Amino acid sequence: MSRPVVGIIGNSYLINDEYPVHAAGKMNTEALACVCGVMPLIIPTEPEAVTVSELMAVCDGFLFTGGRPNVHPDEYGEAETAAHGDFDRCRDAVALPLIRACVDAGQPIIGICRGFQEVAVAMGATLHPEIRELAGRDNHRMPPDGTLVEKFALRHIVTLTADGPFHKVLGSQEVMTNSLHGQGIMNAGPRIVVDGYAPDGTPEAIYVKGAAGFTLSTQWHPEWNAQHDPVSRPLFEAFGDACRAFKFGRSAYRQTA
Repeated sequence: MSRPVVGIIGNSYLINDEYPVHAAGKMNTEALACVCGVMPLIIPTEPEAVTVSELMAVCDGFLFTGGRPNVHPDEYGEAETAAHGDFDRCRDAVALPLIRACVDAGQPIIGICRGFQEVAVAMGATLHPEIRELAGRDNHRMPPDGTLVEKFALRHIVTLTADGPFHKVLGSQEVMTNSLHGQGIMNAGPRIVVDGYAPDGTPEAIYVKGAAGFTLSTQWHPEWNAQHDPVSRPLFEAFGDACRAFKFGRSAYRQTA
C-alpha cells in the first residue's frame, strides 16, 4: 500500500547570495516521513509553475512551513510598514488559495509558524506585525545566538481549551513549546478558532471552524524533535492518520463544529 503524499510548501533562498533555490528544512521531511508515515514532497512556491488544482491532485495533504518572510499585509487589509519585515509574494500567491481550497475539500493541512499565520490570514484573520511591542506581551522571537538545540528549546507553556481538538490529540491541557516567531494573530475573524494561548495571551494553536478535514496549526515549531517530543509526536501522528483517511477514502477527519 503506497504512502500518502504530503506537499511541503517551500521557501525561496539564495545560495551564496546568487543562486536561487526552493527549499524546506530537513526536520520537516523527517517529521512527515518518520512520524506521520507519509512521503514528503517539497513544493516550489512559483505561481507560474504550479496550480492549486494540480497540487491537490498530486498530494493528499500539505504542510505549510515556517519561513523568515511574512505574509504581506495587503492580504489582510493592512498597510505595509517597516515592522512587517520581509515578504514573499510568490509564496502568498500559492499558499493562501491552496489553504482555502483544501479547507473547502476537506483535504488535510497543518500550518507551522508562518504557515500558522497563512492559515489564519487565508481564513480572514489579521496579524500584529511585531507582538513584542504590544503592552504585556513577551518576546517570542528566536534567540539571536546559540546552537539549534538552544534556539529550539522549550520556552513557555501553551494552555489549550478543555476538550478542544488539541487537548484531545495531545492528551493534556497544558503543553511546553518552543517559540521562534515575531508576528501573531490580531483578530481571528469568523473562521479561525484559537484553541491555545501562551501565558501572555498570544494565540498559539488554531483550527478552522467547520472544516471537514484536519486544520490544526501551531505558532510554535513541532517539527523540531518530532520523533521524541511528547507534544510534537501525537500531533504529527494525528496529521498522518488524517492524510491516510483522505487518501483511502475513509471517514473524513472532523475536529469540531
